[in-house]
Amino acid sequence: MVRFSIGAKLIVIISIILVISLGFTIALITWLGRADLKMTAEENNFEINRRSAIEAEALLTNIQSNSRVLIQNISILGSQASAIKELIDFFMTENPQIAAIFFVIPGRQEQLLINKPFFTTRQIDEGTVSSFFDGNKAALGRAVRGETVLQNAAPNFSKAVLGLFYPWQGGGVAAVLFSCEDLNKNLGYGANSSYMLNTDGDILSCADLAVVKEKTNIKSMDFIRVILESSERNKQQITETDFGIIQSSSNNVSLGVFEPVWEKIKPTVKSVIGKSAEILKKYKVLKDTVKEKKPRQIVAYTKLNNVNAVVITSVEYDKVFRSINAATMSNICLAIAVLIISIIFIWFFSKTISIPLRSLAAAASKIEGGNFEQKLHSKARDEIGALTYNFGKMCSALNIFGSFSNKEIAVKAINGEIKPGGLAKHGTILFSGIRDFTTRYENFIRFFGAEGSDKIVLWLNEYFTQMTDCVKKTNGTVDKFIGGVLMSHWGTAFSAGSPRKDAFNCIKAALMMRKVLYYMNKERKAGDISNPSIRIGCGISSGVVSAGQIGSDTRMEYTVLGDPVNMALNIEPYTKSFGADIIVSENTWKLVGDKFITEEMPFVSINGKTKPERIFAIVNFAGDIKGPQSMEEVRYLLGIDTPELDKADVNA
Repeated sequence: MVRFSIGAKLIVIISIILVISLGFTIALITWLGRADLKMTAEENNFEINRRSAIEAEALLTNIQSNSRVLIQNISILGSQASAIKELIDFFMTENPQIAAIFFVIPGRQEQLLINKPFFTTRQIDEGTVSSFFDGNKAALGRAVRGETVLQNAAPNFSKAVLGLFYPWQGGGVAAVLFSCEDLNKNLGYGANSSYMLNTDGDILSCADLAVVKEKTNIKSMDFIRVILESSERNKQQITETDFGIIQSSSNNVSLGVFEPVWEKIKPTVKSVIGKSAEILKKYKVLKDTVKEKKPRQIVAYTKLNNVNAVVITSVEYDKVFRSINAATMSNICLAIAVLIISIIFIWFFSKTISIPLRSLAAAASKIEGGNFEQKLHSKARDEIGALTYNFGKMCSALNIFGSFSNKEIAVKAINGEIKPGGLAKHGTILFSGIRDFTTRYENFIRFFGAEGSDKIVLWLNEYFTQMTDCVKKTNGTVDKFIGGVLMSHWGTAFSAGSPRKDAFNCIKAALMMRKVLYYMNKERKAGDISNPSIRIGCGISSGVVSAGQIGSDTRMEYTVLGDPVNMALNIEPYTKSFGADIIVSENTWKLVGDKFITEEMPFVSINGKTKPERIFAIVNFAGDIKGPQSMEEVRYLLGIDTPELDKADVNA
């Protein structure tokens, strides 16, 4: 008996689905969008800072280099007054941004060179040069002691001018006054603002000339002090500060389509909030003074080479997300509109789909019972017909999937990429086994009784989930699970392009297993019978194998056969004898031994082999200075006792 019409059911169900799916989608898009915007903003801010620092360094280097050449030539010319004058005139013409050069050569009188056109075109009194140098004798003294010093001259000249003081050979000193107007213009990139400071905390250059002219000093700010005292040359971080000179605009976030509504109700809302605050203060619920939260800034800095200056670039954190906030509001409105339209559509067309849905429901019931061989036909040429056709294809696909234990292999089989029969392929095989698995299994059964089987399956599932993830991330194929052993291979169903790359990916997966297992064991409690720590041994070998489908009409699996499989299986137990967790055969070592730090183990005997085989323990990636550099370090890291290799059973 039908208690509710299909129209009502569809309206309720699809409305719920739409609300959940659209809500989740909007939330996911917003979250991903914010993450992407944050990453992009940080990358842009860091790149702008890097470029600004490069530009500042280039300017300072050019100024210092040109002035040094001039001073050196003047020193060489000596008393040739006419030649010196001609040289100075030429230099000032070619360097119009330089206002003046002051220098003292040991054994000679100090000299001050003035670029008169600089002061004429800018209507500046030349006397400000002397007053500037008189007021910066401390900087001259620092330069004499070997330090390159950058000082702000804008307060003296009312223009964007910097003073560069640097030492001269033999105890001399030189100083250059020059315009940095072009640098100031290039330090503003829309929402991003860049500033150049010296180690005294003075702002030397920025897009706002007024800040420079006021000789603004921000060394008292905690995060500026941290930057100046840091030994790192460049870095980026999120800091809660208004930067002292940035006007926060976080309260001006656009509300998109709701902006007109907000403008109308804003006075009323502010009035209500104000009156509420007065009432709360009256009854001492709210303190009289509330500390205003400072906006967050994404701040990047780069310290310049060979000068006491640092370039800082920042962007207000909340500005980054204005567009995504407006898009979110628009998406919510769109979702509501879609929901209303969907309800109307479903109500009118629900009856036209009820009969085909009954057929699909009956077929679904049979599939639920395990009968995937359903033959469905529909004469309709609408979505229901397409659904019926695709449902039939899905049944066929499920029938094929049921014959495989590996989904990826099944997909390749459906697409015709795997044919019946075996193929010779060069692959790399990995056997990863849990140490003392039988003992662990017996402990579960002994301790938990009837619940032991369920608990050990949960324990194994958690472990195998992490291990198979390592295999999949390295383009490998999970073959089978045998108790506590995982068999997987590379270069068979999938290949990275060459046997060398496949072997590298296999060992990379084993190292990933080591790392994942290390952190899994750190979270386990000592002596926890229900979740004991796990140690594994990995045997790896490479060579030509036969890869193909093996099984029956009702059950198939894609697997590999051959000598490399036997070799990997046989060398895995030696990991316990030699106190290692990853051992590779000589064939694998010859392929990628140069890519890893390895240690050769004693020769071992392998079933079916007439001669002892060389095997190698994997320590780490070659060139990775952060990880272990020897097997002793690996054993210490994993808690493996150091074995006596000369007493190890190489015929085990």
